[in-house]
Amino acid sequence: METSVPYRSLLRVAGVGFFPLGFLARLPYASAALATLLLLQSSTHSYAFAGLASATLSSATAVGGPLLGTLADRHGHRRVGVVAALANIAAWAGLLAASHGARAGMLAAAGLVGLTQPQVGPLVRVYWSRLIHRHGEHRLLPAALSYEAAADELSFVAGPALVGVLATVTPYAPATAAMLLLTTTTLPFALRPTDGTTARPAAGAGERSLPYRPLAVLFLAMAAMGAVFGAVQTAVTVYADAIGETGAAGLVYAEFGIGSALAGAACAWLPRRFSLRARYVTFAGALFVGMLLLFAGARVMPLPAAVPVASVTVAPYMITLYALTERLAPAERAATAMTVLCAGGPLGTAAGQAVSGALAEPYGTEGPLLVALTAATGALALALAVTARKKRRAEAASPAPAEK
Repeated sequence: METSVPYRSLLRVAGVGFFPLGFLARLPYASAALATLLLLQSSTHSYAFAGLASATLSSATAVGGPLLGTLADRHGHRRVGVVAALANIAAWAGLLAASHGARAGMLAAAGLVGLTQPQVGPLVRVYWSRLIHRHGEHRLLPAALSYEAAADELSFVAGPALVGVLATVTPYAPATAAMLLLTTTTLPFALRPTDGTTARPAAGAGERSLPYRPLAVLFLAMAAMGAVFGAVQTAVTVYADAIGETGAAGLVYAEFGIGSALAGAACAWLPRRFSLRARYVTFAGALFVGMLLLFAGARVMPLPAAVPVASVTVAPYMITLYALTERLAPAERAATAMTVLCAGGPLGTAAGQAVSGALAEPYGTEGPLLVALTAATGALALALAVTARKKRRAEAASPAPAEK
């Protein structure tokens, strides 16, 4: 029966070529922070400055994402996607040139790379929503969001791995490869035929405003997820350094990403009666349990043995945040909403890395893993608070029972 193979139906709706091109198009985003770190560390011989530049890039990405999303809502995804890809190519070229100059120029160039970063992940989710609704295949949206979560996770495995391989040749190779990928995949992906699904939708009687309060809650929820990522990245780096195998950090974090991707892909088969509100609380709870097990497990076993259990709790939580955003955003503001949500990720990651780095020196891997657990606790507390508030409002709005 077709409902048992949702991914086959996605192939039919979007076409086979959409998937490999869409995956490769997001690799420059996934590899940008590490490529910048390695390039500028090689130029300045300072990890502190290179880390600052990488954080500048991530912060600029968080600012530039919603700006590009707003422009995409106003002028269409294709036009904005093409301009962003071309601007990002120029920004990478500027960073390569600046790497031979003053540090202020390096920071400015890193900021421009982040500010112009094409928002492939958020915008392609809007594309899926419009494409599926246009085809009348509403049941396929969970599968599309599950696929996108898996693709994102795998891109953050493949991107850093590619950077690591290329950096062994020359520290300039990852930045050059990013420019090549932008030219050969991100730009063609933005230019692909879309049958109008990425054009700006008609606003009807007028453009509706975004529901800012619910969107702010989802932004904070995504920031908590970003903090988990940043803390786990720091923890695996500390672990690899402690065992004298620096290359192991990438392998352990790849294990984390692959486990999350598999769990995300499996979400396509969740029953429709499992509501989004129930999923939000359930998967926030699962994320908390996963990070608790990671924190406790790493104290009694090697970190790579504890990572797989924790990793499967990540993608279901993120997929739910995307689905909630897709539901609450007006069609004509969907790109803005998605990019605002995604902006929470890099900001949370930067914060998680900063706090974890400070705790790693005195406490080893336990410090960063405690940060991950704390962030997951915050995510669960937020989910419970939101759900309780919605329940109280629903009870207040329901009519009182008639007196006998």
